[in-house]
Amino acid sequence: MKVNPTSRLSDLIESKRTIVTLGPGGVGKTTISAAIAIESAYKGRNVAVVTIDPAKRLAGALGLKSLSNTPTPIVLGAHAKGTLHALMLDVQETFEQMVKNYASSQEQIDEILANKIYQNLTQSLSGTQEYMAMERLWELHNDKRFDLIVVDTPPSVGALDFLEAPKRLVSFLDNRVFQLLIKPVPLYLRPLSVATRTLLKTISKVVGSEVVADAVEFFRAFSGIEEGFKVRAKEIGDLIGSQSTGFIGVTSPQSLALTETVELIRRLSETDISIDAVLVNRVTPQFLGSEEHLELASDSVALSASLVTLLNNSDQIAKTREHELRRLEKHRAGFNSAPYLLLENQGQEVATSSALKRLGNELFVQKLATPDP
Repeated sequence: MKVNPTSRLSDLIESKRTIVTLGPGGVGKTTISAAIAIESAYKGRNVAVVTIDPAKRLAGALGLKSLSNTPTPIVLGAHAKGTLHALMLDVQETFEQMVKNYASSQEQIDEILANKIYQNLTQSLSGTQEYMAMERLWELHNDKRFDLIVVDTPPSVGALDFLEAPKRLVSFLDNRVFQLLIKPVPLYLRPLSVATRTLLKTISKVVGSEVVADAVEFFRAFSGIEEGFKVRAKEIGDLIGSQSTGFIGVTSPQSLALTETVELIRRLSETDISIDAVLVNRVTPQFLGSEEHLELASDSVALSASLVTLLNNSDQIAKTREHELRRLEKHRAGFNSAPYLLLENQGQEVATSSALKRLGNELFVQKLATPDP
């Protein structure tokens, strides 16, 4: 999206089919995702907001006790022109559905699901959550009920894993050792088969022969399914890189958050992903203009002691805001030319649907600032 001086965050959101929020932990990313989803629904979009963050904060932000892997309808006010559904990734359920989709027979499905390796896979294998999150995103993208998907990602490192999952999955499935385990070895490669068995025997001494046997059986039962996984991974990679997908970085004016955000943007650029906008959340509000403050300060002798105290407090708040803006200025070059906006601290927890609606409205009306070249 090309940004001009009058562009608003709503222009970016309205031009996309998928919005992915990224950023450090503790900066209000889940709240922002929920606010974007609610405001978009009120404006007429049919929205699904999904969290892949295992911290489970999205349900609370929407006033629910829990969410499941199935889109749950959220009740909106009478003025809403669209619909809103919310869900939280369930790795095991999504993985099981993928197996059922790509298996060639019920026998193969039963063999995989009964395998001990599979039963532990969704909990212990690094990257499984990210792979399944991508699969769920693809399913939602192709669900005709929704014309906007808002994705709430885990803190920075988890978000990078999420976005890199398609390439890593294809690389894993193309791995020579994996291919040797799932496919029969031709006669002319029999020496290699012996070497493979020797390797497995060595591993057995460390983890136990039963574990190795379960692993080999799982991978062999997986034979044929991997092609479906590879095709889907490539399709998801195309979705992530398409013009219909937008990326919003969420950060705060604190040094650690800004530094982590700049590093996230840098690493994303290495994978040819550009941040479309950066939202600096929880900026200290400006209560008095500088002229008003100076006018009051000049008359402070005539003010009561309590008012002088309030004026001093206001002065400290103004200095805090000034420090935050200076800090932001130092890091702004790392935004990689992405437009940004400042969202002032709400002063209270945004924990109700009406509060999220107000926050969403504030986000949508704000103009994006374009960084200096």
